[in-house]
Amino acid sequence: MTSELDAVPVAVRFSAVSKRFPLNPERHRTYLDLLRRMVGRRRYPEFFWPLKSVSIEIPRSRTVGIIGENGAGKSTVLKLISRVIEPTEGTVHVTGRVAALLELGAGFHPELTGRENIYLNGSLLGIKRSEMARMYDAVTHFADIGPFIDVPVKNYSSGMYARLGFAIAINVNPDILLIDEVLAVGDEEFQRRCLDAIRNLQAHGKTIVIVSHSLALVKDLCDYTIWLHDSQVQAAGDTDATVRDYLRWVAQQGALRLLAGNADALDKDAAEEQISARPRRYGKGPIRLTRVRMLNATREVAWSFAPQEPVAIEIDYDASEPVAQPIFSVLVHKLDGQYLWASNTMDHPIPPIGTEGRGTVRVELAGMNLTAGHYHLSAAAYARPDPPYWTDPSDYHDWLYDFQVVSDTEIHGDIVIPSQWQHSSPEAR
Repeated sequence: MTSELDAVPVAVRFSAVSKRFPLNPERHRTYLDLLRRMVGRRRYPEFFWPLKSVSIEIPRSRTVGIIGENGAGKSTVLKLISRVIEPTEGTVHVTGRVAALLELGAGFHPELTGRENIYLNGSLLGIKRSEMARMYDAVTHFADIGPFIDVPVKNYSSGMYARLGFAIAINVNPDILLIDEVLAVGDEEFQRRCLDAIRNLQAHGKTIVIVSHSLALVKDLCDYTIWLHDSQVQAAGDTDATVRDYLRWVAQQGALRLLAGNADALDKDAAEEQISARPRRYGKGPIRLTRVRMLNATREVAWSFAPQEPVAIEIDYDASEPVAQPIFSVLVHKLDGQYLWASNTMDHPIPPIGTEGRGTVRVELAGMNLTAGHYHLSAAAYARPDPPYWTDPSDYHDWLYDFQVVSDTEIHGDIVIPSQWQHSSPEAR
């Protein structure tokens, strides 16, 4: 099968690369520690493998994004490319000079000033001091840290670290630029200047590799993206397609967590009630809600939906006595507390609860008309109407359940209202 990269020169090639780190490295700070090791039970080492037999190619003159959850191996890839670490297995082949912006302060000596660290970084990249002297003005102009250039970098803020590191990286004329979340610490003006600098490097055919949790940034800058998951390459290719696959996986994981979390919400609430600032369940009966669940279009219990997907909410209850006019309600809030929607059986009356015992009420929603995001679901029962403030519930589950709405396309606002556009013009007629 022919890859889209087969005809493109390769800047970086990983061939069956694995990397491991010890989880419990042996440290003997005293003779007593050494003695304990000699006479005690042997402790077998444990290892974490952020990468296992990974083979990837990063094409020359392309901007490549690397995405994935924390611990997926993204930063490990950059450190292997920059030779900060070496692979445990396999080979990494890099063509050209590499400038790396890894974690803040990487490559800086804390006791040296910014000026001295500029020359130190140049020497680490194999650049002569005379050549760095010619670049010095451009570096300090971009860093724009004023008199702090002669202050030891141990006294720098995170933003100043980022300014100086980025200024050095883009001015040493790298063939490959590695960026690991460095834009996240800068102010708005600095971020814009960094983006302009990156686009200038793109125009000059430089290879750029960006690790970021900002998918919007990856989609804006990268034309090729690699998704790492579980120590492997899960997907690689067109950025929009790869990000879409990643977001679908994230949504699936979120749906599983919601399914598990909401299933034992009542049990968890009993344990958390003492430390929660917001009472999550209150009321003294005679109606007790025993289970609340949301059902998707196929009538399966689910807490993840697509916009406009039909949804049903079912509430199981146990009544200790007959109730002539039971009121059940459901409410939806955004995570920031904004009240979005509610429905109740005072507006949509149901028959009375004639005898004590168990029952179920259901409310049907023709469509989940909410945009993508996470939401709180509340459910309540009242033994009698209690307007307008409804302060005496029989059982109130306040923000006790969470659900999500997932969409591949961006929808603005909070609600989805189906609409159709038409155009009439002299040309059309």
